[in-house]
Amino acid sequence: MFALVDCNSFYASCERVFRPDLAGRPVVVLSNNDGCIVAGSAEAKALGVRTGMPLFEARDLIRKHRVAVFSSNYVLYGDLSRRVMASLATLVPAVEVYSIDEAFLDLSLMQPEELQPLGLALRERVGKWVGVPVCVGVAPTKTLAKLANHAAKTYPQTGGVLVLTDPRWRERLLARTPVSAVWGIGRRLGQRLNNMEIETALDLARADYRLIRKRFSVVQERVVRELNGESCLPLEARQEPRQQIIHSRSFGEPVASLAAVRQAVSDFTARAAESMRAEGLSAGAISVYLRTAPMGKPQQLFPDSGRTSLSPATVDTRVMVHHAVEMVTALWQAGYRYGKAGVMLTDLGPAGREQVTLFREDENAEKGNALMQVMDTINSSGKGKVWLAGRGMNQNERCVWAMRRAHLSPAYTTRWADLPRAR
Repeated sequence: MFALVDCNSFYASCERVFRPDLAGRPVVVLSNNDGCIVAGSAEAKALGVRTGMPLFEARDLIRKHRVAVFSSNYVLYGDLSRRVMASLATLVPAVEVYSIDEAFLDLSLMQPEELQPLGLALRERVGKWVGVPVCVGVAPTKTLAKLANHAAKTYPQTGGVLVLTDPRWRERLLARTPVSAVWGIGRRLGQRLNNMEIETALDLARADYRLIRKRFSVVQERVVRELNGESCLPLEARQEPRQQIIHSRSFGEPVASLAAVRQAVSDFTARAAESMRAEGLSAGAISVYLRTAPMGKPQQLFPDSGRTSLSPATVDTRVMVHHAVEMVTALWQAGYRYGKAGVMLTDLGPAGREQVTLFREDENAEKGNALMQVMDTINSSGKGKVWLAGRGMNQNERCVWAMRRAHLSPAYTTRWADLPRAR
């Protein structure tokens, strides 16, 4: 048995955790640079606010219905996500973190009569410990658990928990579910299935899995088997090491200064390197790309990306920033205005096991590794920050390339100055 726990309107719910005055009030969260709506509470969706809607199109609705608007606060969402997953892990033996707001749980040791009470306990614990509402779907396969979770959100009579073990309930739910809504199918593949007169999830479950494999692939065959209660997708509680780490941002305004783009890329490189070291990895290559702003000259007129090998692989931010800035200088074209830049670290492997060369200067490398450890310790202590000068002399000042985040909420859980105060 599997459970899928999914947070309800996660971004909006995170904004409400420390704002009880927003209970019952519509809430929307904006994309980078506050351009469009990327998430909304159930109340906002009921008003007609949809994901992807440009902010200017929704302004009248926002004013009329007093919708609370927030810029994306990824630090807050990431921290609350970790708290949700840690809370779930206290009640089950294994957790597979599927996304920032979803997790599959291993319930194979549970008795049938224990499943519903456990689902309610999971909802209560996350709600009480973190403050984020969740729904729980329980079923013999991951695909069915996904459908059960959607039904738990859709039908209030479930109480937010649906255990899909009764074959009759399963058949009724599959008959109500469009085939395109099945996990692993989607709109485009769903259209092709519609052309085969497969309209619902129940139609797909009753299809000949050999025909589905012949027409599509083994992946879709597994979906058919999963819909019939045959588990084909095991729980993956152990996360595989990442193959790449990307840090990119759209600029708050078009940038025509080489110094500003260098500063931005230095900042992105340092952030990517910090994430890499936190996972115990080192990088064997670094790539940088630049993109012109829409009002600039056509970007296809010049190369907009570059890649450099790092030999030997390194964890040293200074080395990576040096190569990143060199690539920016080589890619730069005067007269263009840039709207976005990004850094990608690849050829990742375990730190400390890098392939050495005959002429490696071990002493300098060891000093660099020690320096990075000191920097990471200081930056995670909450007592202060240190950074390379290439990222800017004052990290508290808004740079010309920084994102527009006019509606940013405080970092309630990760910055001492933003801790809520009770009076």
